[in-house]
Amino acid sequence: MTTDELIIATCLKAGKIMVENGSEISRVDDTMTRIAQNAGVVQANTYVTITGVMMSIQGRNATQIASVTKRTIDLEKVAQVNQLSREFAAQQIDLPTLHTRLGQLDQASRSFPLWLQLVGAALVSGPLMIMFRQETINTWPTVVIGTLGYLVFYLLNRYLKIKFLSELVAALFIGFAAEWAYQVGWGTNINDIIIGALMPLVPGVPLTNAVRDILAGNFVSGPARAVEALISAAALGFGIAVVITLF
Repeated sequence: MTTDELIIATCLKAGKIMVENGSEISRVDDTMTRIAQNAGVVQANTYVTITGVMMSIQGRNATQIASVTKRTIDLEKVAQVNQLSREFAAQQIDLPTLHTRLGQLDQASRSFPLWLQLVGAALVSGPLMIMFRQETINTWPTVVIGTLGYLVFYLLNRYLKIKFLSELVAALFIGFAAEWAYQVGWGTNINDIIIGALMPLVPGVPLTNAVRDILAGNFVSGPARAVEALISAAALGFGIAVVITLF
């Protein structure tokens, strides 16, 4: 691999990891450009969308593209890529080391184990229900149902690899579980339980990144992220609507 090819491969690896894990496009473009400049490239051309990353070095016959086939939210990986970029800029690591460590980061599993994600889902469900509805009597059913709903989403998404279907089934589970909790007298307001339990699944980060991309002038990736977030929200809403219709 020539030096130019290594520079482009390293930049593409960094950009791909960031896009896959929920970074906004402007940050991806900035990180790739900084890595190239710190590697001695005078002018690098980058093109980033949520489905692919392309880069070329102006004046040299070197162009590569990397496709993005999966997307999730893991801002820890985004921060780690930025940290590696800063270490490279400070000449604490060289280019081959940067490329190797980015490959190791790409192959690493999710930073947070399942049990910690479930704890996070519980901490999101209950407190947000209290904040939105100003009552505490339904806190525990909301916490339990929100945690189990996230577990259903996690397991289905892990094996089916279809995010929207996983969100739909999780919403159905939350709706039926909230109705059951209300019927047995564990909860007093099914709407409050559903509102809190859905919070861990609401696509807040994708929607925020969509707005940031649009404001930054990325009129391809921004609307694409927005559509993805709206489809997720529609899947959640449809699941709850089915339960409400049935009962």
